[in-house]
Amino acid sequence: MNTRNLIVSLTIIFPYYLIGAEPSAFGAGDLSNPNPYGLTSTEATILETKKNLNKIVVKSNNQANEVDSLRERIDGLQTIIESLSSSSRENKLKVKSLTDEYTLQRNNESEYSKRIAESLQDNSKEIEKIKLQIIEMSKIIDQISSTYILKTEFNALVSDVNKFKDLVAKELKTGNTKSKKTKNENMSTSEIESKAKSLYDKKQYDESLEYYKDLIAKNYKPAYCHYMVGEIEYYKNSYAEAIAYYKKSASLFNKASYMPTLMLHTAISMDKTGDKKNAKIFYDAVVSQFSDSSQAKIAKSKLSSIKQ
Repeated sequence: MNTRNLIVSLTIIFPYYLIGAEPSAFGAGDLSNPNPYGLTSTEATILETKKNLNKIVVKSNNQANEVDSLRERIDGLQTIIESLSSSSRENKLKVKSLTDEYTLQRNNESEYSKRIAESLQDNSKEIEKIKLQIIEMSKIIDQISSTYILKTEFNALVSDVNKFKDLVAKELKTGNTKSKKTKNENMSTSEIESKAKSLYDKKQYDESLEYYKDLIAKNYKPAYCHYMVGEIEYYKNSYAEAIAYYKKSASLFNKASYMPTLMLHTAISMDKTGDKKNAKIFYDAVVSQFSDSSQAKIAKSKLSSIKQ
């Protein structure tokens, strides 16, 4: 083959060779190729470094994404914490307000309860005092009603009264008391009372007794007149008769101003007749019922002598 024909042949064949060898010839050393080949040692090092850098970038990006996600979560948590903190402050304020209100209410209730307790205590004391007074008065009435109305002294008094009535009837028949009867009939009840008191003050007990009994017969101030007859009998040392009239007076009106004296003289009369037990009951009643009176002082003195 001559040179010309060789050149012609090469000219025809070489392009096809180049085309067939393009993948291996033109792709070698291309670091941008996904699968590079034909690399020098330097290019291989660069490629390895590039791959490592890519891995670091990817890892960094992933970490950055995680950090962003964590930041978002932290921001969300921060928002929640701030909300909880705000709610906590509000709750603390509410609790403090409720505590203050409760404390104030408790203090007010405590003061109110204290006042109520004091009032109840005072009322209880008054009630107990009234109960004691009622008990003492009941004892007095019961003792007089159950004991002395049936005593032989009272029966004797009834007998004496009946005898006195008979005597008066006889005197009326004989005219012995005609002038006195006429005098009394011409007097008003208030005049008779004034006369009876005047005679009593002069210690003319027998004359005063007739006037007071006349007033009793006329049913004029019966409680007071029975008391005065009891006083006359007391000062005449007729203690059994005195007790009977005191009892009648107390049964008619037990709130009279003369009750301290009536009770004291009843106690003394019992004492004088030897009834120490019931005398002590009446002395105690005078002391408890009329503690500030002069009669109470006398009753205390009498009680001490009984105890001795």
